[in-house]
Amino acid sequence: MTEAADAALDRTDRLDDYLDANGLEAVWFARPNSFAWLTGGDNVVDRAGDVGVAAAGYVRAEDGTAGLRVVTNNIEAGRLADEELPADVAVESAPWYESSLAEAVAATSPTPAAADFDVPGFDRVDASPLRQPLSEHDIDAYRTLGAEVAEAVEAVARELEPDDAEREVAAGLRIALAARGINAPVVLVGGAERAQKYRHYTPTDAELGGYALLSVTAERGGLHASMTRTVAFDPPEWLGERHTKAMQVEATALGATREVARLDGPAASVFHGIQAAYEHVGYRGEWRKHHQGGAAGFAGREWIATPDLDAPVETPMAYAWNPTVQGAKSEDTVLVTEDGFEVLTSTGEWPTRRVAAIDYPAAVERPTVLRID
Repeated sequence: MTEAADAALDRTDRLDDYLDANGLEAVWFARPNSFAWLTGGDNVVDRAGDVGVAAAGYVRAEDGTAGLRVVTNNIEAGRLADEELPADVAVESAPWYESSLAEAVAATSPTPAAADFDVPGFDRVDASPLRQPLSEHDIDAYRTLGAEVAEAVEAVARELEPDDAEREVAAGLRIALAARGINAPVVLVGGAERAQKYRHYTPTDAELGGYALLSVTAERGGLHASMTRTVAFDPPEWLGERHTKAMQVEATALGATREVARLDGPAASVFHGIQAAYEHVGYRGEWRKHHQGGAAGFAGREWIATPDLDAPVETPMAYAWNPTVQGAKSEDTVLVTEDGFEVLTSTGEWPTRRVAAIDYPAAVERPTVLRID
């Protein structure tokens, strides 16, 4: 069986179970990440919108079998069929001036049905649980994406100079990612002054100064990879110590993730491990100043951990934990399995240190601060 066939089988098994459990005849996805998850294609024209130009439906036929259909308008039908979708996917179109996408789906779909966007008379589906855990096909694609994202970010990082403006660096990151066919929904660049003041250092005209944090969330094929790299020219004395503590919290989050998954526990249990790690490194309550990350996949975060979140912790699954300690940050996208950890956003060329988790039997290679003289 081909990788594509394996991916399709994984999706259809989950969707069959979903239809059966909810007494539905069809389920439709028009949000770009879930459209990509189901079809492997891209339904985006306007990236400012939450819903794409086409909806992919998993639809039961009269004989009880189910298959994939795509509904769009006459502007997009030919392009999607030629360039974005498998050859065996049926594409149905309606004149762009006669109906909205929601109306076109409602007109063609059997009922009862659900959708991940507003369709008259349809239930709403939360697609995130259907996308977890990752399939082998997803993991292979993630490895390729993660390596290329890391290549792009680290290539830009190595060329930085103290008088570079944050916005110029951000532009360089977007270009380096785009050259690899990767979108960049989040690009943050914080120089020495602003990285200490803000957890989300959206780039400005400020110069980098003594050190810089580069953080991205990048997307291709629906999958999202997040990472942060720290570059230092003339850093404050505390940077190395705080970065080490952020690495310890991140390693602890990963160790807790694997342990909680083994016990079928909730995301809140991982968060409690993160809280304890902050206290252990001398920064009790630091978690209150920034979200700590969570599960990654066909969203920047499939869920963000909180002290009471009951979302299941799955393996194999990607996780992007992003602890911060007053001007320092540690973050990568890491595949967590029953057996261990695989850093997906890695080139093997950035300096790293093996960091042990606090209170969990785990250790992970974490990127250190790159010093540029």
